[in-house]
Amino acid sequence: MMTWSNLNFQNSASPLMEQIIFFHDHTLIILIMITILVGYIMSSLFLNKFNNRFLLENQLIELIWTIIPAITLIFIALPSLKLLYLLDELNNPLITLKTIGHQWYWSYEYSDFKNIEFDSYMIQQEDSQQKNFRLLDVDNHVIIPMNNQIRILITASDVIHSWTIPSLGVKVDANPGRLNQTSFFINRPGLFFGQCSEICGTNHSFMPIMIESISLKKFINWINNYSSLGDWK
Repeated sequence: MMTWSNLNFQNSASPLMEQIIFFHDHTLIILIMITILVGYIMSSLFLNKFNNRFLLENQLIELIWTIIPAITLIFIALPSLKLLYLLDELNNPLITLKTIGHQWYWSYEYSDFKNIEFDSYMIQQEDSQQKNFRLLDVDNHVIIPMNNQIRILITASDVIHSWTIPSLGVKVDANPGRLNQTSFFINRPGLFFGQCSEICGTNHSFMPIMIESISLKKFINWINNYSSLGDWK
């Protein structure tokens, strides 16, 4: 999750988010090099007094300043396309999680298991006996096994929402009447937070997402005990 004075990305919890950060750094280096080069050329033009009254055309320099930007765009486009296809890749998911956006909460269904579905509401600070993450903590968070491919199906029941978890590199719109699909792979245990990233109404800021990543053995125990316990917490 984000903390004060953190200007960088959140620590990644999935291989795809790592690749997104690498691509960001790769593109940023290219942009810095272009900015320094253009800044140097502009400053040298302002500061020198060279003049060429007979310069009408120069096909060589026009060829150079056409080819170099094209090559630069290729260096940006190739990793971008590779990452774009990786984000849409789906490799033998272990479980499928269905997410339904409402005004203003989320509903979750574990489609591979019987009668496992619940609503997830934000916990208000004054209603809790302990200190929680303000505007991020929920009463029922999602349990996911780590080191396994997870497929998520996302839709909405009323208006457009957006299911977003930055540390996993996931951002998918939830549209009424449409079922969107994506997948993610969590490579470490922990709590991961997200929020709706689509302006969906008055309480848009108050429908957070909270995922708990646990081992596969603990996840199986949670599945087996869910019906008898009635609550996973």
